Amino acid sequence: MEEKGSQSLEYFVKREVLDELCLDEVAQKGTWSTKPTLGDQVKDSLRCSVPRLKHILLTWIPVLSWLPRYSIRENALGDLISGCSVGIMHLPQGMAYALLASLRPVYGLYTSLFPVLVYFIFGTSRHISIGTFAVISIMVGSVTERLAPDSNFIVNGTNGTETVDIDTRDAYRVQVACALTVLAGLFQILLGVVRFGFVVTYLSEPLIRGYTTGSACHVCVSQLKYLFGVSPSRFTGPLSLVYTVLEICSLLPQTQVPELVVSLVALAVLIVVKEINDCYRQKLPLPIPIELIVVIAATVITHFCDLPSKYNIDVVGEIPSGLKAPSAPDTTFFSSVIGDAFAVAIVGFAINISLGKTFGLKYGYKVDSNQELVAVGLSNTIGGFFHCYCVTSSLSRSLVQESTGGKTQVAGVISSIIVLITVLKIGPLFEDLPKAVLSTIVFVNLKGMFKQFMDVPLLWKTNKVDLLVWLVTFISTVVLNLDMGLAVAIAFSMLTFIFRTQLPRYSILGNLPGTELYLDTDTYKEVKEIPGIKIFRSSATIYYTNAEMFLDTLQEKSLSCKFSLKESQMNIENISERTKGERNGTSVAFSMTETATDGLHKGQVNLAYQPDITMSDSDSDAGYDHITEFSGHGDEAKEQACDSGTHSIILDISTTSFVDTVTVKTLKNVYVCLLRSCVVEQLEAADFFSASIPKTRLFITVHDAVLYILKKRGKADFVV
Repeated sequence: MEEKGSQSLEYFVKREVLDELCLDEVAQKGTWSTKPTLGDQVKDSLRCSVPRLKHILLTWIPVLSWLPRYSIRENALGDLISGCSVGIMHLPQGMAYALLASLRPVYGLYTSLFPVLVYFIFGTSRHISIGTFAVISIMVGSVTERLAPDSNFIVNGTNGTETVDIDTRDAYRVQVACALTVLAGLFQILLGVVRFGFVVTYLSEPLIRGYTTGSACHVCVSQLKYLFGVSPSRFTGPLSLVYTVLEICSLLPQTQVPELVVSLVALAVLIVVKEINDCYRQKLPLPIPIELIVVIAATVITHFCDLPSKYNIDVVGEIPSGLKAPSAPDTTFFSSVIGDAFAVAIVGFAINISLGKTFGLKYGYKVDSNQELVAVGLSNTIGGFFHCYCVTSSLSRSLVQESTGGKTQVAGVISSIIVLITVLKIGPLFEDLPKAVLSTIVFVNLKGMFKQFMDVPLLWKTNKVDLLVWLVTFISTVVLNLDMGLAVAIAFSMLTFIFRTQLPRYSILGNLPGTELYLDTDTYKEVKEIPGIKIFRSSATIYYTNAEMFLDTLQEKSLSCKFSLKESQMNIENISERTKGERNGTSVAFSMTETATDGLHKGQVNLAYQPDITMSDSDSDAGYDHITEFSGHGDEAKEQACDSGTHSIILDISTTSFVDTVTVKTLKNVYVCLLRSCVVEQLEAADFFSASIPKTRLFITVHDAVLYILKKRGKADFVV
């Protein structure tokens, strides 16, 4: 190898042209298999031993693998500071997001306590913060309000007026939320046990970001009633978001000015201080806990100024101290919430694993997607017995946990201790906290999701299909609500995948002079077609949905020249390319001979459906001394290829990674051979190879195919 400058290198290879059988002999292909038989796998799975038991325990309970090796000197201080910071954030966010779930704030505190402890035991990410999250909370809230609307709890008042029995309604909504949470957790555990963690790969990043952005719009609209102090009607079904906005606009003349003032003041303080935290995050040892400060200040001012009685400001109300005894969820709700539970399970896991993988890649540790399903599922299932609702990881809290020095999930335990102290002793002190302040906390924390609108111009420049997925997901989520919107988004995403396989890119390849590279003639100006040889490439796997299109495009692109055929013979060389670099290839060559010319027999030839193929090596055209030295350029070269007559066609179908029965039949029609070992094995099992299609016609590169064809055309002493 000789170096030319800092970037350019050359390599020289001298070898014989290799077909598949020669390659098997040279590389000494073996027929043995290192994969254990089914019987061995069953025996191994039933075998019990101490090392195997230890491995199972460490796999299913990850805390046993890292906690005994926990370094107090390296991790304790960072985890302590991080846990305190995240615990302080849990308090206001837990209470605020509970309102999104249409539950009392104390249930948000429960949700910030028990699931975090469960994830500490079973989770594999060291940095994410499990607990309440806006999108999941609003999804839970849509279910609780649908199954327990205010209209179901109307009672007669003292003066003949109708009022809502709030205590009964809230208790019923807690039962709905707990049943939903347990069922969603069971779905996640089941998917994790059957190793179905890969399901999240079908939720692309544009889909998740479009969905969370649409969900942020629902969250924002749901909090407007607290911001303005109005009581809009509840709408369900498609366009409910639009109807709610119109209803709130119609109620603006009834705005409670004190509520609006409290909201605006809290909103201004939160925005300013959070911007300061962002600007000086490198200099501040800890971010200013402005949410907790605002909550404490608002509670103190409201209590001592007696704002609820003077200005009718809506406050949180009773927050019971202590923990409630665990209870089993009401399983009668399962049939009513099964669809919502599955949607919550998938969305919650998708958010959790995407954030966990991000930190895992950054710090160089593995986050097991299947174990994460089990961990989050157990957090939800166990949490549902302790009056918690569905959880997932929070971006804002996770970033704080990471940026303040958190190294392990011990930080989560410390944050849970802070929440526990609040629930046991401090909770009742927040009874005079205005709900408007909690709504402003929700608004400010939506900033990150609303910044995802910047995806639109970026996707416009990079990938129009991903942009379409993002827009369809966002619009369907906003228009059709969270459950139907997610279903439509997934269906549309699957359709884009189908259309991409149905509309692959087909190219004619030419040779880059002086090399053995074959590139798209429409993309690269300097590449030139080899006269008499058409090299056709498909960008997608050939299977039953696009096999017919493949044949039609092959005829259109490769057989567009007119041939004078009175009595034709065709020598079909089946050529397959296998390279171990970026250009993994599969090639097929058609060799045609014009034995006579007759104007009466001119017409297009469809080689895909020729029933009789006569093998002949005696036909030849003029040879070429150097296959990379052609006359003509661009369209002129293409015209020359047509004028001189196309005698061979090479198919590059390297993207085909599997074959179905339709593919096998299609390949027999066009006499195609694939080269990837797994595909060759499938073709051998399907009795694809025969006397007319022997494995000796399989070549390892397109260049080998070209050299072989040119030699067969009568030029034995050509030079590359």
